[in-house]
Amino acid sequence: MIKFTLTTQLPRQKDIALVSFSDEKESVVIMLPGGQKSIRLGILEKEKINRRKLVLLIRQTVALAKSHQIKRLAFLLDDFVFPSFETTSRALAELLAVNCEMANFEFIKYKTRPKEGWNFLEEVIVVSKKATANIKQGLKIGALIGGEVNACRVLVNTPAGEMTPQILAYAAGKAVRGTSVKTTVLGQTEIERLRMGGVLGVSRGSAEEPCFIILEYWGGEAKEKPIVLVGKGVTFDTGGLNLKPTEGIYEMHMDMSGAAAVIHAIAASAKLKLNKNIVGLIPAVENMPSGSSYHPGDVLRTMSGKTIEVLNTDAEGRIILADALLYAKRYRPGLLVDVATLTSAAIMALGQRASAIFSTEEDLQKLICELGEESGDYVWPMPLWEEYEEDIKGTFGDVANTGKTRYGGAITAAMFLKQFIGSFPWVHIDIAPRMTSIEGEHLAKGAAGAPVRLLVKLLERI
Repeated sequence: MIKFTLTTQLPRQKDIALVSFSDEKESVVIMLPGGQKSIRLGILEKEKINRRKLVLLIRQTVALAKSHQIKRLAFLLDDFVFPSFETTSRALAELLAVNCEMANFEFIKYKTRPKEGWNFLEEVIVVSKKATANIKQGLKIGALIGGEVNACRVLVNTPAGEMTPQILAYAAGKAVRGTSVKTTVLGQTEIERLRMGGVLGVSRGSAEEPCFIILEYWGGEAKEKPIVLVGKGVTFDTGGLNLKPTEGIYEMHMDMSGAAAVIHAIAASAKLKLNKNIVGLIPAVENMPSGSSYHPGDVLRTMSGKTIEVLNTDAEGRIILADALLYAKRYRPGLLVDVATLTSAAIMALGQRASAIFSTEEDLQKLICELGEESGDYVWPMPLWEEYEEDIKGTFGDVANTGKTRYGGAITAAMFLKQFIGSFPWVHIDIAPRMTSIEGEHLAKGAAGAPVRLLVKLLERI
């Protein structure tokens, strides 16, 4: 992780590159007369800089530094105050730290170390006329959240051969080690005892046994209803007997992105010592084709007794989430949030710049959209009208795991999940569009780490 230093004095060391703005079109690295480097960020219209553009400017700065083997940067915090949007110095410091950490990340676990060493930024000096405790706290919080986002990216990027359901359970425990989070892992026997037919059905074709991961953080008052986060944990998704095509299957070790986000959002919350009660539930499975796989046409019985007619074995995420959402009722949650790389339909609808959200609560949906803008994990609301319920009615079971047509797949998937939540306030976040980074974000290729930042903001504010 980057070392963040707060000071009131502009540093003069030659190995520290100063970050400043110019009215040129391009951003460049130049050598100052004294031998010190400077990164000049080109901004043609300063009055049009908004929060989204500021995020990209910060990341671009880190990318430029890395490309020029610069290890230490100095930001003048006052220069990053723009008239087009209001923010506090603490929030600005947090934004700076989070995005420096995210832009500095690369997944190097399986790469041979170069002779000259890895090219990472090591220190960021933040210069402010008022080096207040608020700014220092903002940097600390931002670095912590950025670190958890990157840890999420490591989990998601790890190949499926080294990220089975059992290994994911171990990683969850490791992520919260040293905090007050209690970790419980239910194995095959306990899952059978609970009659989680969805989890058992999807996992049937794999040699890897399923597990059900429970993370409990009781940081609030005893009488306070917990916020329950549910994360889809498919450690590899072949599609089952409805096998995925070659061009899409190689990234399917990332189908546990929702699980990784929940793990590290709870880890961040515990490390920040939030005064909230938070529970994480993760059904972890592999979806593999074999002689013992579940079949198209099967009818699976969930732990509530409600049955699922399987029309497509590649719509497995919603099946395992059904059991997890039913289990969540035990906690009588004040809010239930599920996070999943659920549908390619969400990508078709929104592209790759925002996750799709669905909610039974209009005010809650509005809040999450606002927090998405604030955190940088952008979201966009989709309809959840009762008319869509007709599309997931089963013929031989209570509900079908796909819609009756190929249209509106993200909506019918959300409507399927709605059948298992009861009357609790609920938000479904389909993060399939944000599973991986895209060109122009100034992030390393691979997992984007969404929506850890959004979840932390939600847990702070709700």
